[in-house]
Amino acid sequence: MLHMSEYSIAAEMRSGRDYTFREKIGIVARLSTPGILAQISEILMQYIDAAMVGALGAAASASIGLVASSTWLFGGLLSATAAGFSVQVAHATGAGEIGKAKSIFRQSLSASLLLSFAIGAAAFVLAQHLPGWLGADSSLWADATAYFSIYAMFVPARMIRWLCMNMLQCSGNMKIPSIFASLECLLDVVFNFFLIFPARQITFLQMTFMMPGAGLGVAGAQLGTSLAMLTGAVMSLFYAFFRSDVLKLQGLKGGWKPQKSVVKEAVSIGAPMAMEQSALCAAMVASTRIIAPLGTIAIAANSFAVTAESICYMPGYGISNAATTLVGQSIGAKRKDLARSFSWLTTFTGVTIMTLTGILMYFACPHVFAFLTPDREVQRLGVEVLRIELLAEPLFAASIVATGCLRGAGDTLIPGLLNLVSIWGIRLTLGFFLTKSMGLAGMWVAMAVELSIRGILFLIRLKREKWLKDL
Repeated sequence: MLHMSEYSIAAEMRSGRDYTFREKIGIVARLSTPGILAQISEILMQYIDAAMVGALGAAASASIGLVASSTWLFGGLLSATAAGFSVQVAHATGAGEIGKAKSIFRQSLSASLLLSFAIGAAAFVLAQHLPGWLGADSSLWADATAYFSIYAMFVPARMIRWLCMNMLQCSGNMKIPSIFASLECLLDVVFNFFLIFPARQITFLQMTFMMPGAGLGVAGAQLGTSLAMLTGAVMSLFYAFFRSDVLKLQGLKGGWKPQKSVVKEAVSIGAPMAMEQSALCAAMVASTRIIAPLGTIAIAANSFAVTAESICYMPGYGISNAATTLVGQSIGAKRKDLARSFSWLTTFTGVTIMTLTGILMYFACPHVFAFLTPDREVQRLGVEVLRIELLAEPLFAASIVATGCLRGAGDTLIPGLLNLVSIWGIRLTLGFFLTKSMGLAGMWVAMAVELSIRGILFLIRLKREKWLKDL
C-alpha cells in the first residue's frame, strides 16, 4: 500500500522502489483529484460572479470582460513568482531535505510580499487609464476602473494565497488547498450576495423580509471575490506555518532575508514563466482591443464564453499541478525514469478528461449561457464562438499538462518562448484579419488554430526529453 502523507511518496521514490502501472495511476489520481476540485472551485467563483453580474445587464458584464485579460496578466506574475520558489520546495522534498524546504518557504514569503506590493501599486495606477487605452465605450469606464482598482488593492493577499497553496501542493499536500478553495467558493457566494445587490425585499416560504445589501454592483463582485481570497490566504498561511509536515517553521532557525542562491534559482524558474504569462496576457489585452470595437454584445459574449470554457480546462490545470509535484519530486529523488513516466501519464490523463469535458460543454453550453446571462443575443453569440474553440480542447489539454511537467523539472524558458511565438505569431495575427470578415467568431477560430499548434509543439518538447538530459 502507498502511504499518502505529504512526503511519503518522495521517500518511496528515494528508496528506489519500482511502481506498477496501476500504482502510478493511483498516485496520479490521488494527487490530481484534489487539484481538479480546487481548480473547479475557482471556476465556480467566476461562474458565480458572472451570473450575479449578468443579472445587472450586458454593460456590467462587458465592463468586467474588458479588464479580465489585465487581471490575468497580473495574476500570471504572481503565479510565476510562487512557482519560482515552490518548484524548489518540490525538489527539496523529493531529495528528503526538509530543513531546506522550510528555509526556502520562509525566504519566499519575504521576497514575494515585497514584489506583490510593487505589482499592486502598478496595477492600481494602471486601473485609472486602462479602459480608455483598451478603446472601450466610455459608458464602461467607471465600472471597469472600480473593478480593477479593487483587484489591485488585494494583490498582496493574492500573492500569499498563491504562494502558500503552491508550496503545499509541491510538498505533496494537494488535499488542503482543495478544501480551502472550496471554502473560498462558498464565501464568494455569500459576500457577492450582500455586496453586489442593494437592500431588497425577499420572499421565502411565504414570508417577506428585508435583505440588507451594499448595492456596489460590479465593484461588489470584485470585492466579494477578493475578500474570499483574503480568507483563503490567511487559512493557507496558518496551515503552512503550523500544521504542514514539510513547511511548518517549528524549530527552524535563521532569518527571513532571501539568500542569493534561492533567489537566483527562483528567477531562473519564475522569470521565463513571468515572461510567458506577460506575453499571453498582453496578447489577451491586444485581443480585447481588437474585440472592443465590435460592441458591447461582442465584449460580453467573449467574456462569458471565456468563463464558460474555463470549466473544461480547469481539470487540466489541476492535473498540471499534480504533474509539477510528481515530476519535481522525482527529479529531487534523482529518479528520471519516474519523471518520464509520470509526465506522459499525467499528460494523457489531462487530454482524456478535457476531451470529455469539451464534448459535454459542446452540448451543454446553451444552458450554461442561459445561467450566466438573461440577454438572448449574448447567449446566441457566446454559444457560437465557444463551440468553435471546443474542437481544440484535446491539444489544449496537452499544452497545459505538459507545461506542468516541464515546470516540475525547472524547464520554463523554452515553453515560455513557444507560448510567445504561438500566441503572438498565430492567434493575434490570424485573429486581426479574421475578425474583419467574421466578427467575434474570427477571433475564436484563430484561438482554436493556435491552441492546436501549441499543443503539438509541447508534445514535441516533452518527447525530445531535453528537459531530462539537462538535469
